[in-house]
Amino acid sequence: MSTEQTTAANGYSYKLTRTLDAPAVQVWRAWTTPELYARWAYAVAGSVEMDVRPGGAWKATMATPDGGQFPLTGSYLEVTENRLLVVAMDVPGKASPATMTVELDEQKDHHTQIVVHQTCDTVEERDMAEQGSTMLLDSLTAFLAEEASD
Repeated sequence: MSTEQTTAANGYSYKLTRTLDAPAVQVWRAWTTPELYARWAYAVAGSVEMDVRPGGAWKATMATPDGGQFPLTGSYLEVTENRLLVVAMDVPGKASPATMTVELDEQKDHHTQIVVHQTCDTVEERDMAEQGSTMLLDSLTAFLAEEASD
């Protein structure tokens, strides 16, 4: 696995790039299948619902390390199977949702490059979102390694 982290010059965007030891179809399934997503994305089992198509809704209840829970909701803006997800995330108190892009590019030997990109309104929001996305990619990497060893 390789990792690259970039913060844009304006300070409000980030882009995380990793090479995962799994084919794109397996990464796609992990990101778009409720039961699999709950296993690696810190979601409460049974709380994830996904209608993976442009305009389709998603929701999940996330669990925090201290035992707390918080709901997330949103929709899918763009979907290209095994290649691209553009996800809108509802943000309480904001008129428009935050948007995160997940791109998959299958490499040689069944590896997949994943790029997660998001632009935020403030440096603080960017830092929190980047930290959350880094945790998700760490957990996804571990999940895929566990799946490969089963």
